Amino acid sequence: MSFVAGLVIGLVVGLALIVAFVRSENARSKHRSDLAATVTSFARMTVEDSRKLLSPEYYPSWVVFSQRQKLTWLNVQLEKIWPYVNEAASELIKANVEPVLEQYRPVILASLTFSKFTLGTVAPQFTGVSIVEDESDGITMELEMQWDGNPNIVLDIKTYLGVGLPVQVKNIGFTGVFRLIFRPLVDKIPCFGAVCFSLRHKKKLDFTLKVVGGDISTIPGLSDAIESTIRDAVEDSITWPVRKVIPILPGDYSDLELKPVGKLEVKLVQAKELTNKDIIGKSDPYAILYVRPLRDKMKKSRTINNQLSPVWNEHFEFVIEDLATQHLTVKIYDDEGLQAAELIGAAQVQLSELQPGKVKDVWLKLVKDLEIQRDTKNRGEVHLELLYCPNGMQNGLINPFAQKYSMTSLEKVFKNGSDGGNNINENGGEGTNGSVVIVRGVLSVTVISAEDLEPADLMGKADPYVVLTMKKTGSKNKTRVVDECLNPVWNQTFDFVVEDGLHDMLTLELWDHDTFGKNYMGRCILTLTRVLMEGEYKDCITLDGAKSGKLNVHLKWTPQPIYRM
Repeated sequence: MSFVAGLVIGLVVGLALIVAFVRSENARSKHRSDLAATVTSFARMTVEDSRKLLSPEYYPSWVVFSQRQKLTWLNVQLEKIWPYVNEAASELIKANVEPVLEQYRPVILASLTFSKFTLGTVAPQFTGVSIVEDESDGITMELEMQWDGNPNIVLDIKTYLGVGLPVQVKNIGFTGVFRLIFRPLVDKIPCFGAVCFSLRHKKKLDFTLKVVGGDISTIPGLSDAIESTIRDAVEDSITWPVRKVIPILPGDYSDLELKPVGKLEVKLVQAKELTNKDIIGKSDPYAILYVRPLRDKMKKSRTINNQLSPVWNEHFEFVIEDLATQHLTVKIYDDEGLQAAELIGAAQVQLSELQPGKVKDVWLKLVKDLEIQRDTKNRGEVHLELLYCPNGMQNGLINPFAQKYSMTSLEKVFKNGSDGGNNINENGGEGTNGSVVIVRGVLSVTVISAEDLEPADLMGKADPYVVLTMKKTGSKNKTRVVDECLNPVWNQTFDFVVEDGLHDMLTLELWDHDTFGKNYMGRCILTLTRVLMEGEYKDCITLDGAKSGKLNVHLKWTPQPIYRM
């Protein structure tokens, strides 16, 4: 009996194992088929399919979706003709860069010229090409290039002591994007009148300097001075928006040359929550602002010592050559005295985002590297007011006043609006009285209310009031105290006589009143630019230096022109 039972159990277990094995194999086969189908689908995916699946923030920083097409065929042909291109390009670059080198020559040198200049035997590699779609009458092409060459470049340097130093530029590594513009399109071969070329974007430019038969470090500061000169020369001679125009067919191509298209008025207001770079005390911040990174075009603010939330309220003006592609760069440094300043953070604003003739108030988050925007560390924020004034704008930017009065474009806007154009004759010249309007007037500030304030008392309430201060004159006013309230309403109006509206500031500080003192609850800092432009406005402003809270205010400007003869 036991034998029969064992036989039955053995058969059942055997059949169960066979069924399990078959099912397992079928499942594995189906899994492999599904996996193969998935791999096939991924192989057919386009860049657009990838972007639909995942948004950009989920990709690591090294993943780049390029719109450029590969140019293997061009690189093969370039290697064949490179000896001829080398000779022609060397002469062209030398002729264009050498005058700019002399222009940026360090003061410690008497002359700075090329004694040898050839690009070597290694041809650059074009890694991609793209067509830029625009509304211009022409074709714009961008070529991405990489070059790790072996050029023979020797600078002939002479000092004021009569000592000559041959300095060799070695180990050049370059990656960038060149822009070619074929304009205008015509009905004659080759179908375009001229070619413009420019370095649209310089991604990398590395090189080393070596004195032939000597050591460049024997003269302190010489290497840094020459390197800075070379970089400035490249920036000023060929980097966009600078462009070189090569006529192909006879004609006037002056419209293709670099020309100013307007001015950018920048007010550096303040910064907050800056990273502390000092071990003892606080950072001593100052700002560098520029549109083009050239030494003579950079603007520097004053240094504010021992402060992580500095207030500058400084005005700068920049010439703009190409609104569509240029941007304003702001870098905040910690002044280290005799040592090199340490970067706290940087930020950029695309000028194409600005509306001509309208003030834009922005807070910009500071990052460590402008090329890599995925910086999660809090390095602080910087507050700017921006106004772009294009040339020929019909709002008074054409200076109708005497040349002896130096005014910015921003001042011309306000002065033209103040006198209503009554002093301008029909030819656009000066009126008979030759007067200049000073931006002077009465600022009326209505402190309406506050909301969602942070509790300041042990009972979870606060007794808030607001102190109003004009920065330049120091004149102050304050509201009444509202007892035990986190959403107080004041509706109080204060008038301030302002002598210099363009450069004054209004500070509103919120305090908690106590019997034996007061507690700070936050502040708002306002320039007068917006109220000067708009006449009056109402706004809800977030408090700085507080976890929560907003202040509702109404500002009105009543001009009181003063005329100087």
